[in-house]
Amino acid sequence: MDTFWGPDFGALASADPDIAAVVLEELDRQRGGLQLIASETFASPAVLAALGSTLTNKYAEGYPGHRFYRGCGPVDRAEELGVARACELFGAEHANLQPHSGSSANLAAYAALVRPGDTVLAMDLPHGGHLTHGSKVNFSGKWFRTVGYHVREDTELIDYDEVRDLALEHRPALIICGATGYSRLIDFAAFRAVADEVDAYLMVDAAHLIGLVAGGAAPSPVPHADVVTCATHKVLPGPRGGMILCRDELAARIDKAVFPFAQGGPMMHVVAAKAVALREAAQPDFGRYAHRLVRNGRALAGALADRGMRPVSGGTDTHMALLDLRDTGVTGHQAEQRCEAAGITLNRTAIPFDPRPPAAASGIRVGTPCVTAQGMAEEQMTGIADLIATAVRADPGTSEGAARLHEVRREAAALARSFPAYSGAPDQPGMVPAVVS
Repeated sequence: MDTFWGPDFGALASADPDIAAVVLEELDRQRGGLQLIASETFASPAVLAALGSTLTNKYAEGYPGHRFYRGCGPVDRAEELGVARACELFGAEHANLQPHSGSSANLAAYAALVRPGDTVLAMDLPHGGHLTHGSKVNFSGKWFRTVGYHVREDTELIDYDEVRDLALEHRPALIICGATGYSRLIDFAAFRAVADEVDAYLMVDAAHLIGLVAGGAAPSPVPHADVVTCATHKVLPGPRGGMILCRDELAARIDKAVFPFAQGGPMMHVVAAKAVALREAAQPDFGRYAHRLVRNGRALAGALADRGMRPVSGGTDTHMALLDLRDTGVTGHQAEQRCEAAGITLNRTAIPFDPRPPAAASGIRVGTPCVTAQGMAEEQMTGIADLIATAVRADPGTSEGAARLHEVRREAAALARSFPAYSGAPDQPGMVPAVVS
């Protein structure tokens, strides 16, 4: 392959065999086990090609037609294509594809909508919110007065009555909905009504949801929100990065909050890769994939419930599920370690009203983007639940437990090989296809 047109693993192996070995090691890891991190998926070969292209060389501070460097004609076209595709796919009036991450997109949204010291109403982190929704260790908690809303203890669903009561009491300038650890659909219309009642902006952090929206498997927040922020690398199988959708009247403020307030030159190879992902997400195959994601999420949550792991809120409407492990006597930290030893990658998570500290946690979070992209369906979710349940209960400190983990690892690898990710020439890991249908 011509090294000037895309990824050339041979060139990397020749120039830096140490990093080439790391790339192959990671490829082997992705191929050799079950990837169940809810915020990860497999970028397509076309996305990887754009990421490895000569677009990475171009400095392009500013926006199409208004750059601070010359020679931006080709990258202008890439960004214009991406913006148009985002607006069409999501029915948005304006889109900004330059944020380097979902968190960067959130920072820009704050900068456009509120001032330091303003009150923000957002989901409390232990109940499913995100660090950028007001955590004290994050800019959002340091620069703004954040009031947290919660889920109900009896249903573990968002307490919409509390949201309204807190909004009326604290009169926030900004209300945020969207979560990183909440498996149910969110009533965006209810949040819009509360925001209108207290004259607040409504921002939806759709990092986890936007891919389902693109595929028609979840309702869109765009008609209800002033601003929608998202990541482009979770259910939406694009490059690592962020995106902002907003109303026309906020477009200039959003653009200025991204550049020059929060960022300098955009990563044009990443912007182009986002455009590729948006085109892919508009295809019928992606819609079928998105609906299968949800079916697989429900099947996996149900099968784990049958094996003694209670799904938080009783189940899921999305690609992710949170499981309460307290009945197993195993912490979330222990569970993620045991599963990793068994070739199953997932993460611990706090559950609402968790009696354990976050470092230990009482739950795990599982997601279906990767296994669904590999072509797995509900039948395989039952088998995966068996493997998770065995691994979680296998004490590696005993010979019997260690043997069980070894056997689960063998079975997980065999299942992964039956639905191979990036199945092709092992010396070109960036250019071989994954199954996304």
